[in-house]
Amino acid sequence: MVKYFSEGKERIFNRTNHWAEGRKSSHPISVHVVEKIVSDFKNGVRDHVDFWIQMKGMFIYIQYFSVRDKEGSFMGTLEVTQNIAGIRELNGEKGLME
Repeated sequence: MVKYFSEGKERIFNRTNHWAEGRKSSHPISVHVVEKIVSDFKNGVRDHVDFWIQMKGMFIYIQYFSVRDKEGSFMGTLEVTQNIAGIRELNGEKGLME
C-alpha cells in the first residue's frame, strides 16, 4: 500500500499524495511488474532493482530498494525516481567545494 510521495519541484510522474495514499500500487500500467519486484523483496530473492526509460525528453533512472528492520524482516519498498539526463552529460571533475 502506498504511504507517501515526495512533492519535489520536478515531477516526473504526475501523482500526488492524495491520489496515492491507500492505493495498493502507484503504477497503473506496470502494476504486475512492481508486484513481482515487491514479492521478490518479501521472499528475500533480491533487495535492489534498477531500470531506466526515456520519456518526454528525459532519461529516467528508477531504483527500488527493499526496506528491512534490524532482524532482516521486510518492512516495505522505497522507490527513487530521477531524471538523470544532466548527469549523463557530465565530464571532467568538480570538487566538493567548487
